[in-house]
Amino acid sequence: MDFDAWITLTVVVLLVGLFIAERIPPAFAVAGSVLLLLVLGIIDESEALSGFSNPAPVTVAALYVIAGAVEATGALDRLADHILGRKPPSSRPRPTRGDIARLAFPVAIFSAFFPNTPLVAMAAPRVQSWARRAGRASSDYLMPLSFSAILGGIITTVGTSTNLVVSGLLEASGHPPLGLFEITPLGVVMAALGLATLVALYPLLMPERTAAHDRFSASAREFTVEMSVDDGGPLEGLTVAAAELRNLQGVYLVEIERSQQILSPVPPDTVLKGRDRLVFAGNVSKVLDLMRMRGLSPVEERHFTINGPRAARFFEVVIGSTSHLIGATVKQVHFRSRYGAAALALHRAGEPVRQKLGEVPLRAGDVLLVIGDPDFRRRWAEAGDFVAVSPVEGTGPVRKHKSIVVRLTVAAMVSAAGLGLVSLLQASLLAVAALLVLRVITPAEAHRAVDVHVILLIAASFGLGHAITNSGLAQAVAGFLTGFGSADLLLLAGVLLSTIVLTSMISNNAAAVLMFPIALAVSSQAGLNPRSFAVAVMVGASMDFLTPIGYQTNTMVYGMGGYRFLDFSRLGAPLTAVVVAIALIAIPLLWPLR
Repeated sequence: MDFDAWITLTVVVLLVGLFIAERIPPAFAVAGSVLLLLVLGIIDESEALSGFSNPAPVTVAALYVIAGAVEATGALDRLADHILGRKPPSSRPRPTRGDIARLAFPVAIFSAFFPNTPLVAMAAPRVQSWARRAGRASSDYLMPLSFSAILGGIITTVGTSTNLVVSGLLEASGHPPLGLFEITPLGVVMAALGLATLVALYPLLMPERTAAHDRFSASAREFTVEMSVDDGGPLEGLTVAAAELRNLQGVYLVEIERSQQILSPVPPDTVLKGRDRLVFAGNVSKVLDLMRMRGLSPVEERHFTINGPRAARFFEVVIGSTSHLIGATVKQVHFRSRYGAAALALHRAGEPVRQKLGEVPLRAGDVLLVIGDPDFRRRWAEAGDFVAVSPVEGTGPVRKHKSIVVRLTVAAMVSAAGLGLVSLLQASLLAVAALLVLRVITPAEAHRAVDVHVILLIAASFGLGHAITNSGLAQAVAGFLTGFGSADLLLLAGVLLSTIVLTSMISNNAAAVLMFPIALAVSSQAGLNPRSFAVAVMVGASMDFLTPIGYQTNTMVYGMGGYRFLDFSRLGAPLTAVVVAIALIAIPLLWPLR
C-alpha cells in the first residue's frame, strides 16, 4: 500500500473505534473523517460532497416524512389491531409459535414496502402498549418485531435504507441502480426461511425479560378519563366483555353514562351503544394507549379543534395553590374557551377520582391531561393558574380521518415506482408533496419526522467510499482477500462474512459504505460480476441479528424490552447462519458471478 492508503486505513480504524466506543454520534464521526480526508488531499470537494447530490439520502428523508404521516394519522392502527387483537392470542404465560408467527409474517410483508427503521419506531410503542393492556411481557414481542422487520426489508429496495445506500453507491460507481423488485426473488426466500427459523426457535431460546417500564408502571399515577363510543364504530353493538374493555391491564372501566343514567359497576354483558360515555382510570401511558383504540374517542377532543395548520399536542398541567380553578369544575370555568385547550383526564394524589371530569371541583395539586396547540405551554406556563406545564413527550392526538389519504398515497408511491412510471426518488417526493398539500402532516411535523443523523451519515459516507477507492485501500484489501484463494464462491463468502462482522460492530449503513468499494475491487481483480458482490454487501449490512448495536431497529427494542446484550446473538446466530447459506446459494443463481 502507498502512503495515501495507509492514511485512509488509519482514519478508517479510528472511525471504527469511535463507532464501538459510542462517544460521538456516528453521523458526526463519519462527517469528521470525511473532512479530515478532504484536508489531507485524499479526496476533493466534489467527492466529499457527492452524497448530498445522490438520490439515496433524499429518498430516505422522504420515507421518514411518510412514516411520520402514518404515525400522526394512525394509518397502521387498524392493521395493528387486526394482527395483535385486543387480548393475548393464547392463554399461556409465554408466547407460542403461533403467537410469534401472527406478529412476524405481517410485519415482514409490510416492511417489504415500507422502510423498516421508521416502521419499528412506529410499531414498537404500539406493541408495547398492547402488551401492557393484555398483561404480557413486551420483551416476548419486541425482538421478533425487529427481526421480522429486518427480514422483510430485504424483499424490495425500499425495505431498508441500506438497500438504498447500496443502490446509490452502485449508481455513483457507474452501474445501474437496483430496481425496486430486483432483489425480490432473493428476499422472499430469505425472509420466508428466516421467519420460519425465528418462529421455530424463539420460544426455545429466549428467556422472559422485563423492561423497566413494565416493572414500575404499576406505581405510576392514575388518571381518570372520559371516552365516547363512536357511532357506527367497531365497538358499537358489542358487549363490554366482547370489546375487551372489562379486563384491560392497568385500566379500569369505572362507569358508563347513557341517556342520563349511570351504570356502575359495569356488568360485562352490557351492550355498548353509540355515544355512550365511558369513564376509565389508569396511568397516563395507559390512558394515551386507550385513546388510540379504534371505536373510542376522548369526549372533550370531539368538541375541540386547533385553529390553523399546526398539530395539537398533549400536556400535563398542575393546578397551583392560587389558581382561579380551585373549587370550580372545568365546565364552570369554560376551560376550552378560556385556555384554548381541552381537559381530557384528571389525576388527584391520595385518592382515586371516580366522577366525570366535568363534575369534579378542582383542588391545588390536581394534574390535568390536556390537549392544546404547540404554543399552549408558552402562553400559560407563567400565568399563575398552573405551577407546571409539561408536554407529554412523543404524543399527539391521532388524526384518524386522514389515515385513508396516507394509505392511498403510500399505495400510489409503491405502484408508480414499481411499474417504472417514475423513479423511487420522484415517487417518494411526490408522495411527501401530496401529504403536505392535503395537510395530512404539517411542515413542522415533517421536519421532526426526519432523522437528520441518519441522513447526514448516509450523505457523508459517500465521501468516505471515494477515499477508500482513490487511496488504493480497497484494492489492497481486495488483494488480501483474494490471496486466500481464487474460488469464486469463496470470495463472495469472504465479502459477505466481512460485512456481517463489521455491521455487528458499527452500524448497517456505515458497514455498507466501508465494504462496498472493497467488494467492487475484489470483483474487479477476480474478473467477477460486481453486482453480485454489491448484493452480498447489501445482505450482510441489512441482515444483522447478532448484536443490538449493528442495526437501528435492534437498538430501539434493546432498552424497551429489557434485553441483555447476548440475547440477540442467542437467537441471531442461527438466523445469521440461515441468511448466509441462502445468500451463497441464491446470489450466484440470480446474479451469475461470471
